[in-house]
Amino acid sequence: MPHNDTARTYFEHSSAPRTNTDTVIVEALRADYPNLHLTVVPRHIINFEAYAAAGQASLAPIDKETDRLSWRYFLPPAARLNGQRGALEDVVKLGKFLLDWQGKEYVLYIAEGRDGNYPVVVTNQYVLSASVEATNKLLFEVGAWNNDLHNEIWVFDGGRWQKDANLWQSVQKSHWEDVILDESMKNAIIADVEGFFEARDTYERLRVPWKRGIIYYGPPGNGKTISIKAMMNSLYARSPAIPTLYVRTLASFLGPEYSINQIFTRARQTAPCYLVFEDLDSIVTDAVRSYFLNAVDGIAKNDGILMVGSTNHLDRLDPGIAKRPSRFDRKYLFPNPNMEERTKYMKYWQAKLKDNKDLEFPDKLCPAIAKITPGFSFAYLQEAMVATLLAIARDDDSFSERVCLESFKGLYDWVWTVRLEDEEDPDLDNYVLWREIKKQVRILKEEMGEKSGR
Repeated sequence: MPHNDTARTYFEHSSAPRTNTDTVIVEALRADYPNLHLTVVPRHIINFEAYAAAGQASLAPIDKETDRLSWRYFLPPAARLNGQRGALEDVVKLGKFLLDWQGKEYVLYIAEGRDGNYPVVVTNQYVLSASVEATNKLLFEVGAWNNDLHNEIWVFDGGRWQKDANLWQSVQKSHWEDVILDESMKNAIIADVEGFFEARDTYERLRVPWKRGIIYYGPPGNGKTISIKAMMNSLYARSPAIPTLYVRTLASFLGPEYSINQIFTRARQTAPCYLVFEDLDSIVTDAVRSYFLNAVDGIAKNDGILMVGSTNHLDRLDPGIAKRPSRFDRKYLFPNPNMEERTKYMKYWQAKLKDNKDLEFPDKLCPAIAKITPGFSFAYLQEAMVATLLAIARDDDSFSERVCLESFKGLYDWVWTVRLEDEEDPDLDNYVLWREIKKQVRILKEEMGEKSGR
């Protein structure tokens, strides 16, 4: 058995001037294991721990605790709703493991290094085996598994691609039937995106590049994000599934140009895919505009990539992005909902609350609420309903309800002397939902007036 000089070398090296941690570890391992083949694998590219944690292999420490370095973290729960309290997790900085995969054993070292002024901690894995062929087979299978999505979505943030399971779970709850839009526009969006992925042969026959770009624009809170998520869900439901690549920011210590290169490199590798730039105006700034346009229109092929960008400020986008076809070909305006759409949105809430036997929500309330909410976005309509329901829940007492209705009806009328709109049906005030939502709408109208400077 070789002497475990690697751990001692690592600790000595880490407490003294050094040039390259990777080189030092490689030399130490070659001295310790002269008869084994050594391969160095960056953990952010191929992650053996994640592979083993998913049950694809077994991984067990084989070094002494005094030769191992790890940090122990407390991980807060993803949600505390079910009494979860979190967990402890060890992050290996230096460790020696036995990896058992398909009846073969491998020695795996994990070592972290930070050299000079390099701003990122690099963690490498050092695989020792009897043959190059055995190592390569292992690396290929682990790499392919790491590259696949397992109920996750690729999200670009902090200068690198990461798998996000929480976003996946959120997307599974997003459906087109929950998106209140003009039906003709909703159908056009669905046909535009899904039709693109079904039209590869058509594009090739017409000898035009099989790529497309779409912009969703308009005031905030009117369905751009939920439309993107509903589309993501429907594309994942296809067979084969169309994956989404979601870009959150270009921020990177290597610069936004590096980020753009990484984004489009993975999009080309993943195509056909749905490439999402939410808040496009904050992502593609003047500083990176030319580099972004070159990635979209340059010599590299972007076949199979459908880009969608959303923005609340179309005027902030460079005309070369917003107005030139072949970059973003179509633009869809998401305006504040009209009377019909506000009524439809209230019917959506009516359906959600139909099982609540303690709350009366008759049909005539839907157009009545729509009538007093002109200029409201869907987000403001939602806030009005949520605030109303919470207020009713706080006062959910039959006695106080009866007092409020019979004894203090005049007080309501006095407090709200300036009526929101003329109601055609005087019986509406018999419904607690109507009385409460009038209050909430008035509060929100005052808030909207403050935001607009009125």
